[in-house]
Amino acid sequence: MKKSSDDTQQQLKLKLQLQLKLHFSISITTLAMFLLKTWRSTAFGLYGYLNFTKSGFLDHAKNFKAEEMETQIPGKNCIVTGANSGIGYSAAEGLAQRGATVYLVCRNKDRGEAALSQIQTSTGNQNVYLEICDLSSVTEIKSFASRFSKKNVPVHVLVNNAGVLEQNRVTTSEGFELNFAVNVLGTYAMTELMVPLLEKASPDARVITVSSGGMYTSPLTTDLQYSENFNGVEQYARNKRVQVALTEKWADKYKNKGIGFYSMHPGWADTPGVAKSLPSFSNSLSGKLRTSEEGADTIIWLALQSKEKLVSGAFYFDRAEAPKHLAFAATRGSHALIDSVVDNLNSMASLFV
Repeated sequence: MKKSSDDTQQQLKLKLQLQLKLHFSISITTLAMFLLKTWRSTAFGLYGYLNFTKSGFLDHAKNFKAEEMETQIPGKNCIVTGANSGIGYSAAEGLAQRGATVYLVCRNKDRGEAALSQIQTSTGNQNVYLEICDLSSVTEIKSFASRFSKKNVPVHVLVNNAGVLEQNRVTTSEGFELNFAVNVLGTYAMTELMVPLLEKASPDARVITVSSGGMYTSPLTTDLQYSENFNGVEQYARNKRVQVALTEKWADKYKNKGIGFYSMHPGWADTPGVAKSLPSFSNSLSGKLRTSEEGADTIIWLALQSKEKLVSGAFYFDRAEAPKHLAFAATRGSHALIDSVVDNLNSMASLFV
């Protein structure tokens, strides 16, 4: 009897030791993740304040070459999504000023028509057109792609600018989390469906995807729709990381198609979207944020440069290639997940099936 009692006590002791080890291990892992997230946020905040504000732009502009923005591109067809306001509007206007035929892809018809009229008036370029499409809907994107393909025009520049930062979890009519639907799935579907028309503009075709410095705070994850404890700002950062990784993937996938793929960061710009989505951020940096034109500067620059000067798959900021990862942020290795992410996107969008 005593031996049986001793065995039971020994088993309980071992079980308690295992539970303590497991608890300790979980606590250490939780602490490590907390410290890593804190570091990412702190490093991003400091790096951003020094570089992403208006003063950062003015400092970097000292090295800009004016002649690089003087190129005229008449006869080139450019698509800009989310073009009715902010950075998208400024990018579309800048391309129209340089003689391009510009297609504004907007969700809201009234706002789109207002932007169209303003750009035609300010630039004197009448080759500016409005296309209505809700980038949160794969169905609408497919419909737009079908309609646009019938024009049978080469697409020289596709600017994936449309984006959203919704703080609360909102589900689209197609069942997707809204931020993800616009920023990731919409961007992915639009780009893939435009590839045949981009090929028509080879070897000069290019895709410019407007990402965000927020991506520095997040690694790539396969939890695309943020399944637990939703946080809109963090989801936006995740989305923007996906865009950067997708750009790398596209550059490799289509390297023999004559299409260049570039992601970029516009800096912290004072746009209607920022004011609406991040009011406290906008107010705290009042007077220190970039203008929409300054935010769009690198988009236009990327559209005008000869492809020999650019690196397909790279991330650009203020007319120069920029790092995709901050030091010690442990995000670099996460890009290995991109194939799994692409498989999920193809399935969700019913592409390539």
